[in-house]
Amino acid sequence: MPTYCYKAPDHEIIELAFPPGEAPPCVELESGQVAIRDRRAELAGSTISIRGQGRSTRTYPMTCYASGVHPDQAGDLRQYLQERGCSTEVTPNGDPVYTSAAHRKKALKLRGLHDRNSFS
Repeated sequence: MPTYCYKAPDHEIIELAFPPGEAPPCVELESGQVAIRDRRAELAGSTISIRGQGRSTRTYPMTCYASGVHPDQAGDLRQYLQERGCSTEVTPNGDPVYTSAAHRKKALKLRGLHDRNSFS
C-alpha cells in the first residue's frame, strides 16, 4: 500500500498508508486535531514512493527515480548540478526533483544522460 503524508497543526509530517486512490484529503488525529494531506512532502520524497499508481494529472514538479543516485551521493549530485547553474532539489533517497521539462532536459544533459522517449 502506498504511504501518504499529512501535516498536523504543529507542522509535524505524519505518514499513513491507504489503498491506492483512497487517501482522504484530511484525517482526524487521536488528539482530536485534523491533519491535512501534504502533497509537497510526498513529492519531496519524505515518504515511500507511490510508483505504479496510475498517471498523474499534474506532471511537474516530478521526482525522477530513473536518474537518481545512491542516497549517499544525494548531496554530491545537488552540489554538482548547482555548480553548473542548474539548481536541483534532490530527495534524501537520491532522486532529483525536476520543476519543468526544460529543467529536466538541462540537468540530464549536464550528467551525460538522454531520454529517448522525451518530446524534445
